[in-house]
Amino acid sequence: MLKWILPALVTAIFCSAVQAEQEFRLMANPSPPYADAKLPDQGLALELVKAVFAKTDFTPVITIENWSRALEGTEVDVYDALASVWYSKERDKDLLFSEPYLRSELLILKLRANQGQYVSLDQLAGSRLGVRTDYAYGVDFSAIPDLTLVQEDQLVPNLLNLLDGKVDFVIADQRTAAMQLHEFFNDKITQFAVTEIALAPVERHVAASRAWPEGEAMIAAFNRALAARQKDGSLDAIVKKWDERYGGVE
Repeated sequence: MLKWILPALVTAIFCSAVQAEQEFRLMANPSPPYADAKLPDQGLALELVKAVFAKTDFTPVITIENWSRALEGTEVDVYDALASVWYSKERDKDLLFSEPYLRSELLILKLRANQGQYVSLDQLAGSRLGVRTDYAYGVDFSAIPDLTLVQEDQLVPNLLNLLDGKVDFVIADQRTAAMQLHEFFNDKITQFAVTEIALAPVERHVAASRAWPEGEAMIAAFNRALAARQKDGSLDAIVKKWDERYGGVE
């Protein structure tokens, strides 16, 4: 009889383990070096997120999608969660945010030919600023008189607009700027300069749709695994590896 019981027991244990691992739909938008299908491990942010989820019972099925579609789809529960999102009060209405797993520095770029010394945001009054569509920079642009925001889906068009005189400044994530300036503008990189305007850093989170029944459980599991990964230093090693791949911006 044991020869029948043992295989059945093994099958039951296996099925239980499979059921305990819950797949969910995790969205990211193309934003090198954080997320891009062409990058190793799909980018820095996705490598970090996958490393954290490996320590949970939740298994992300990742799709990289246009940012506006990914954000809107997650807010209305077409997708379950976002992999790399900046916090804002407006987004908090529809999304449940994890603890931050990565910090990003923001820069404001100008052309080196622009000899002005810019140290505060109010000096951007009356200018044109290149921004990325639907990004939560944490800056109250409406408080800057006569500032015109020129929106693009990606940073590269913003940088081209700066070179072509269509904008006066561009706001950018430091890692994205470093990577894309070296990749797409290496022969023109000396034409760009970083202003002295200091901006508050932003933090990246996983965010679940509040309409997803498993959202709270997933975020709680992610936070527990994140704390463990931060303690053992494995996430810092991943970040260091990526930061060593690209030069900075002066």
